[in-house]
Amino acid sequence: MALYSLLLMVGLVVCSPWWLARIVRYRAGLGQRLGRVPVALRAAVAGRQVVWLHAVSVGEVLAATRLVAELEAALGAGWVVVVSTTTATGQALAKERFGAAAAGGDSARVFYYPLDFAWCVRAYLRALQPKLLLLMESELWPRMLVECRRAGVPVVVVNARVSDRSFAREMRVKAVWGRVLRRVDLFLAQSDEDVRRLVAMGARDEAVKATGNLKYDVRAAKESWVAELILKAAAGRPIVVAGSTVGADRIDEERMVVAAWRGAARVDLDALLVLAPRHPERFELIEHSMMEYRSLTAGNLKVGVRSEDAFTESGLGGDGLPVEVIVLDTIGDLAAVYGIADLAFVGGSLVSHGGHNPLEPARFGVPVVMGASFENFRDIVAKMQEVKGIRIVQDDVELEEVFTELLKNKDAARAMGERGQRVFEEQQGATGRAVEALVGMVRR
Repeated sequence: MALYSLLLMVGLVVCSPWWLARIVRYRAGLGQRLGRVPVALRAAVAGRQVVWLHAVSVGEVLAATRLVAELEAALGAGWVVVVSTTTATGQALAKERFGAAAAGGDSARVFYYPLDFAWCVRAYLRALQPKLLLLMESELWPRMLVECRRAGVPVVVVNARVSDRSFAREMRVKAVWGRVLRRVDLFLAQSDEDVRRLVAMGARDEAVKATGNLKYDVRAAKESWVAELILKAAAGRPIVVAGSTVGADRIDEERMVVAAWRGAARVDLDALLVLAPRHPERFELIEHSMMEYRSLTAGNLKVGVRSEDAFTESGLGGDGLPVEVIVLDTIGDLAAVYGIADLAFVGGSLVSHGGHNPLEPARFGVPVVMGASFENFRDIVAKMQEVKGIRIVQDDVELEEVFTELLKNKDAARAMGERGQRVFEEQQGATGRAVEALVGMVRR
């Protein structure tokens, strides 16, 4: 571990310009990351038994929302689940989901995860004295695992998964990575394939069990005024939502989606397109990109930006022209916006990114389209493909064809959406199984 800490420090120094830029951007959480435990957090856990759950960013926070509520209910009075995140967007959503606005919530229990140095990690373990550390999906830090073992804190990876890329990479260093995996007391894996991969990578066979994917249990999104505004702006037009879009290898998925939409979907079917970039740092880039695209079409494309109120409830811009493309530049509203869609494209899939979760729109009965890169959600996509509840396309040309087909044939689109929704409903129950396993660990 001394060598690991040294290498980590060297890495921080070598990458110091990048880290300085990150610190400037996320300076609000810097003290916490360096081991300064917030006074309010200490007060929130005083006199209570603690379970510490770490959810890296937005996706993990969403998956953990119901788990936290049901786990606290099962453990009863005197227990509290505290939640850490790595990203600023995850922190904001966690404060919304687990803060004062939530039933029984307290924003003081949400904090930034410490850097993986001994002094940072020990500060939180001493302050929280957790009975259990829960890590969402695949977030393993060697120093944290070592310090938890020394402090007698059991570690559980919840909703554990192993992507194709991670499996290939970590099998090459199995001798080292296997030692890390064996420090985890329990893996609650999403699928049997994840169980197989974890064991192959070095996890103890008896420490891995398949309990299902928590994302099947995510409840319907709360009402969103942003979704309502977009619905009014559509003014009866069909709505196509392209969610969690990304850029990779100098290719922006948003431009590919626009290229697919600008044909019959726009010209013949008058569909409103909503672009929801996955990462907040790309919001401004995509807004500028769409403005440039508008200029290339001689001003014949009306673009709206949610935060700038560039569209009105009537669906008309200031010049009286209907808004055709809306860039969704808010956090936490995409799920509700999927709920008003007639058709959804799930991003991270037309480029080599592994895809994002098709269940987010499928749970509303919305027909789902993805590109061919869906490795991160292979099990979910396979189940939807079995019942023809999702369409997979290779490029923007095929995407244009599917947009046109499903927007024109509403009955076929509705049937496809219902089949995808049934997959979502039939696979539920992972949260209950996870809670049962976790309560068993703290009660023994």
